[in-house]
Amino acid sequence: MQRCVYFDNNATTPLELSVKEAIIKSLENDWGNPSSASIFGKNASKIILEARVNIANMISAPHQDIIFTSGGTESNNMVIQSVVRWAKSRGLDKPHIILSNVEHVATLMPLKQMAQDALIDFSEVPVDSNGLLHEKNVMEHIRPNTCLITIMMANNETGVIFPIKELAGLMHEHNIARKIFGLSHIWFHTDAAQAIGKIEVNVEELKVDYLTIVGHKFYGPRIGALYCRNPGVTPLHSVVLGGGQEKGYRAGTENTPMIVGLGAAAQLVIQNLEDFSNNMLRMRQYLEFMLLTKFGNHKVVINCLGSPRLPNTVNVSFANTKSSGEEILSSCTRLIASTTAACHSQEKLSSVLLKSGVPENLARTAIRLSLGRYTTMEDVDIVIQDLYDSYHRTLK
Repeated sequence: MQRCVYFDNNATTPLELSVKEAIIKSLENDWGNPSSASIFGKNASKIILEARVNIANMISAPHQDIIFTSGGTESNNMVIQSVVRWAKSRGLDKPHIILSNVEHVATLMPLKQMAQDALIDFSEVPVDSNGLLHEKNVMEHIRPNTCLITIMMANNETGVIFPIKELAGLMHEHNIARKIFGLSHIWFHTDAAQAIGKIEVNVEELKVDYLTIVGHKFYGPRIGALYCRNPGVTPLHSVVLGGGQEKGYRAGTENTPMIVGLGAAAQLVIQNLEDFSNNMLRMRQYLEFMLLTKFGNHKVVINCLGSPRLPNTVNVSFANTKSSGEEILSSCTRLIASTTAACHSQEKLSSVLLKSGVPENLARTAIRLSLGRYTTMEDVDIVIQDLYDSYHRTLK
């Protein structure tokens, strides 16, 4: 049986062996309730603190600013609900929120629901024809009642990296001016789900107020965390009510083994990020070279090629074919990939690609290839041949 090659790492990643071992060990040993005063509870609490420190160090944050959550969706919802609640408490009847027009549904859907309930207004800032967001365009959408800007750090479909640091710098100056004129502060959140483990993520350099962390995107378990700069000063309220866990910001007995696994995954990023990132970039460049060499540049188009992109992501469209990307992918015998985000229908055209300047005929044939930290040239060669054979089979 021929081995498959997994190029869908932007959807999810497999657990690293050391992460799996840490989880199993914790399942066996750290079963005490972390809120308990017993020796078992104290041991669980201690190992949770160690994981929290690892996660904080991964993004250069104080460990007190890390809140464990169930994942990216909860973290994003937590930020949105916290800031809206804060804004309304300060007399903003209908707070305004800004996002890009290619955000993940974990950000877009709660905003749509709140707008439908007449609780907020929001504006979507368009990306350009290369899928890139420009900070000047974001600033132009600010209103007197704006309370939050929430922008992903890198897009999950195109891999395009957004100018979070530059935007935060502009926001710092803008907030100084707003204070002088008696306008409310604008908080800044970035969803770093796709960035962590691929490029450097440093909150002291980014100067964001909130940052979303998603474990299963960097070879960890399916839980997450939220960075909140100085919780209490920066608005933060629990969306899950109950006990006082996570300093009262996230109720529910902590999932100790998964938290331990998240900490172990963070430790790997701390120790190996440069190697991981460099290998992914080399393999991405080799993959793009081989696509153009094997197919010819008249048959393949690398989408958003002119923008800064994650080192692991190639969104490629196939020309001169009546087949869709889904049909080409379905005909592959060894490649595992996707045509759009995992949370979207694989049969529909990607709205992200259409908004990023990809023509409809090319969006229809697009496939997202997201490499892993251990991808090899042999993997790429297998994928290239598999795609080439599938492309020509679907022409018949």
